[in-house]
Amino acid sequence: MDIQTSFARANEVADETCANIRTVRSFANESRECARYSERLNDTYKLHIRKALLFGSFTFAEHAFDLVLFVLTLYYGGHLVMAHKMTGGNLVSFFLYVNRLRGSMEKLTIQVYAKLMEAVGTCQKVIEYIDREPEVKRGGRLAPWKLEGHIEFRNVWMSYPSRQRVPVLKDVSFQVSPGEVVALVGPSGSGKSTCVNLLERFYETTSGQVLLDGNPIMAYDHKFLHRKVALVGQEPVLFARSIKDNISYALDNCSLEEVQRVARQANAHEFITELPEGYETGTGEKGIQLSGGQKQRVAIARALIRKPAVLLLDEATSALDAESEQLVQQATQNLRGQTVIVVAHRLSTVEKADRIIVIDKGMVVEQGRHDQLILHSGSTYAISFLTHKLAGITK
Repeated sequence: MDIQTSFARANEVADETCANIRTVRSFANESRECARYSERLNDTYKLHIRKALLFGSFTFAEHAFDLVLFVLTLYYGGHLVMAHKMTGGNLVSFFLYVNRLRGSMEKLTIQVYAKLMEAVGTCQKVIEYIDREPEVKRGGRLAPWKLEGHIEFRNVWMSYPSRQRVPVLKDVSFQVSPGEVVALVGPSGSGKSTCVNLLERFYETTSGQVLLDGNPIMAYDHKFLHRKVALVGQEPVLFARSIKDNISYALDNCSLEEVQRVARQANAHEFITELPEGYETGTGEKGIQLSGGQKQRVAIARALIRKPAVLLLDEATSALDAESEQLVQQATQNLRGQTVIVVAHRLSTVEKADRIIVIDKGMVVEQGRHDQLILHSGSTYAISFLTHKLAGITK
């Protein structure tokens, strides 16, 4: 078990280094990463030496015991033969039977049992993950034929499992009407992305409720919820497959025309058609063959193709240039009947929202349109905007 764990730690270093090789190269840290890997392998090597010594000691003790047992048996058997209490043929037969039985027992204990214990040690972590009970239950069955997209946070308190004593959201309450574009703004770490995580059911609230069309979000079927609530994050993940397959991810029988339509909405069609194989071009592992802005546009197209009732954009345009960002904003603003929640720091994104919700230190401090908040005396939003401290909102 210790050897398997040590070897897994060595592989973890290798996987992390290879996956982030550009960062490693940019800091010229190849030698230290190799040294880290060597240290992990050295720990594994020491455990193998320990295993070899224990196995050698066991083998020596086993053979010594067999030799002593053989000598004693031969001595006593010879004594019985000399005393005419046993024939020589019976003694030879006894030795043959004992040797045959001993060989079978050695195979059973050393080979079968040892391999079985090694397999148990290897599979222990896998079995633990299989038997683990998820904290976020998927028992919801609600799947209405139509979802309006009305969102309500009602007295929500939230703490992450790793920091249960530190509340990220403190009695947060707000509503988003169907078809409304709402921007969540505030300093980094104020709880904006946590609101998005709760809407995606990545976590559960500590207290309070997140409602979707008046129903607790946990009441909805898992697959239905994530078809109707689409997320585009700041660092989208693409799979090692074609661009078409990435855009139509988890959808069956999705036509190329539909993929091209949403790609045009996300301003991705032009750069895709310029690639050697067009929509069949592979993106590489984690989309490494595409730039940051190209990955974000593909991720936006992947969300739009689902025609979600609620679209969550968590810094989804942060890697786009001004022209591309404007085109993507126009595409999202032209979505009829869809609720859009935008987490952004750029003024061009925030000021065009129907309503702005300012979150600071886990609490909603004010709401309103951009022009209302900027003119409001003593407004947190206005002060942050004017002093360039709202996490780069004026960029």
